[in-house]
Amino acid sequence: MSLHVDAGRPTRAPMPPGRRHVRPRSGRSFLTWLDLKAAPYLLVSPYYLLFLLFGLFPLGFTLYYSFFDYDLTGTVEWTGLGNYTAMLGDADFWKAVVNTLAMFVIATVPQMLLALLLANALNKRMKAQLFVRLGVLLPLVTSVVAVAVVFTQLYGRDYGVVNWVLSWFGIDPVSWKTERLPSWLAIATMIDWRWTGYNAIIFLAGMQTIPKDLYEAASIDGASRRRQFWQITIPMLRPTMIFVVLNSTIGGLTLFSEPTTFYNGNVHGGTDSQFQTVSMFIFEQGFREFDYGYASAAAWLLFLLILVGSAINFMLIRRIGGNK
Repeated sequence: MSLHVDAGRPTRAPMPPGRRHVRPRSGRSFLTWLDLKAAPYLLVSPYYLLFLLFGLFPLGFTLYYSFFDYDLTGTVEWTGLGNYTAMLGDADFWKAVVNTLAMFVIATVPQMLLALLLANALNKRMKAQLFVRLGVLLPLVTSVVAVAVVFTQLYGRDYGVVNWVLSWFGIDPVSWKTERLPSWLAIATMIDWRWTGYNAIIFLAGMQTIPKDLYEAASIDGASRRRQFWQITIPMLRPTMIFVVLNSTIGGLTLFSEPTTFYNGNVHGGTDSQFQTVSMFIFEQGFREFDYGYASAAAWLLFLLILVGSAINFMLIRRIGGNK
């Protein structure tokens, strides 16, 4: 018996006995596509919709009106880059920029160091470990107004606790609200008190992902705890440090609540704007002077300042551990 095979037609592999080909139903394939392809996008869509509404739209709105002389009383007149050129020559704006950068540096550098040391201490075994770790977050949940009330009393000129302590060393009373550098220091301590514990918890989470084998091997080689901290913990903690530093940069350059409440809710930043930040300057121009176009231009310059500051800090942190 001969078997004729067509050489021009491909042969199909024989199907196992007891099994027959079943064509997938169109309804079932649609449900599979919906589950595997469309469902992830549907689940994350609320975030993007909210970001589009409360993020991208305000950015585009302020960018558009930054090219107008837009008075909230009703005046709308095209000025092009007039708001930006006027702001580059505005001494009050640059004074706010200097205040913002100075308070950011004074507050952030000690805050990062204290958070690292605090996280390293919390990473060790101790009694009531959970309660101690939760305790460092208590300043974060404290009301900003309550914090301002306490710190304004601490930094009072005549009856403040800080000046009372300084008098022990023969130092004359300091006017913390009227002098520029003392007001920076006072506001920086408010920021550090609130946010050091928050950053320490983030550092602690990063430290607990570092393999314990590295520390055991270093101990066998005779490395001290201090050397392990600087040569193992810090380099391995670099991704967490990048997040914390960038987050602190954004928060520090948009500083508003602490200096505003420090002077009884006045956004002018003292009698001579000695601690007015860029965010306070934007609020004052937009909702005190009713010059929305000028405030929009200041907001976009602040946005560029944040981008530059974040890029500089990102490059500095990337150098930790020998990577350049």
